[in-house]
Amino acid sequence: MQKRIFLSTLAAIAMVACKKTDGAPPQGPKAVTTVQVEQRTVTGFSEFPASIQGKVNNEVRAKIQGYITQVLIDEGQYVTKGQPLFRLETNTLNQSANAASAGIGAARSNVTAAEASVKAAQSAVNAAQVEVDKLRPLVEKNIISNVQLQTAQANLSRAQAQLQQAVAAKQQAAAGVSQAQANYQGVQENINYSIIRAPISGVVGKINMRNGSLVGPGDPTPITTVSDTSSLFAYFSMNEREYLDFLKNSEGATLQEKLRNLPLVELKLANGDLYSEKGKIEAVTGQIDPATGSIQFRVSLPNPNKILSNGNSGVIRVPKTYDHALVVPESATYEQQGLVYVYKVVQDTAKNAMITVEDRVSNMVVIKDGAAKGETVVAEGVGTLRPGTAVKPQPGKFDDIVNAIKPIF
Repeated sequence: MQKRIFLSTLAAIAMVACKKTDGAPPQGPKAVTTVQVEQRTVTGFSEFPASIQGKVNNEVRAKIQGYITQVLIDEGQYVTKGQPLFRLETNTLNQSANAASAGIGAARSNVTAAEASVKAAQSAVNAAQVEVDKLRPLVEKNIISNVQLQTAQANLSRAQAQLQQAVAAKQQAAAGVSQAQANYQGVQENINYSIIRAPISGVVGKINMRNGSLVGPGDPTPITTVSDTSSLFAYFSMNEREYLDFLKNSEGATLQEKLRNLPLVELKLANGDLYSEKGKIEAVTGQIDPATGSIQFRVSLPNPNKILSNGNSGVIRVPKTYDHALVVPESATYEQQGLVYVYKVVQDTAKNAMITVEDRVSNMVVIKDGAAKGETVVAEGVGTLRPGTAVKPQPGKFDDIVNAIKPIF
């Protein structure tokens, strides 16, 4: 009896299972959106973080030590070369200038006295010379003794020595005048240095010292900075591998020729917007930095509207054009164990094929090899497929699929 019940139960289960199986509709081919591999000319970009600096950045420092008494400009203000920026306290300098001016007067008085001494000494020499000239013929005629002539000659020599001393004193007094004038000029220059002026025309940066601050030429921190931002430089770096690829792929025999042949580059600002003006890569440092393993490039950027300022940051985008490249939508690819695949549709069957990616540009994949122009590939939903899946191709519009792809952050 138990065996009959067990067998009846198994039969009932089998009948139910058969009914369920018989009632399920057969599963047909999977409908998929497809596109053909196209050949297009596309432009991709290599991006590098960049720092932006003014064409000329001059630190403003005091040439003399003193306390700031006036700040004549404000941060962000445009100034012209030579414009006063700060004033320093000059009370001590003015006292020194008065003393130096008095020193000039005293030195000139010494010169006047020395000139009078020279005139008196010259007169004494002239009188002594007349006496010698008068006595010499008398001695020659033996009218008077030679002693008188010798005495007159001794007087002449003494007068000439006194004249030389007077001339030397006059020269020394004149040198004193020059020294006094130099002292006065030095004090005046220091007074002029008490007005700190703009070294170049440009925009004033952060003001680090204000009224009451003691400043001097040896300060480690400048009072402020003036930057010429009529045009700017953007600096970015490549690692050694990127640099070698750059040299290999750029046209030209020498580095300078390669730089001249490079296309204009774009600047992406910190907010993601593209800067309205394009730049030109002008120079590259002569060697790789051993500490970072990178080499630095310099880009010149016009700044007609003064939108950019010294210290901005951004991303330099270096364009690279692929002529007649094979492309598929980004959504047509998938990765597995570091390799990139697409599903080609062959006789209504999805067959996976590995491709080599050369670049990714504007939601498209640039294919180096692994696909041919005109081949049909699954454009969307590749994650739901398996190799050998039967599919029903539904051709889609290439550009619509590309434009529908949204970036993932």
